[in-house]
Amino acid sequence: MAKIKEATRDHISDESFAFPKERKEPIHDAAHVRNAIARFKQVEGVTDAERDAAWKRIKTAANKHNVTLKEKDWRELN
Repeated sequence: MAKIKEATRDHISDESFAFPKERKEPIHDAAHVRNAIARFKQVEGVTDAERDAAWKRIKTAANKHNVTLKEKDWRELN
């Protein structure tokens, strides 16, 4: 997956991030949804409540972009 250039990233809406307040983990396409899942536990400086909300956004994006999730909850991630 190619890294998003800063100018492109600035044009991604807040709703297209798993953590919109921090603008962390873009989820605007299937590749980025898979990446957000893989890196989910590496995100620092967020509360469990923010992780719960982010996981809900990831699940919605995964469904939209036909990405299969094995985990029901972010706590199941390795």
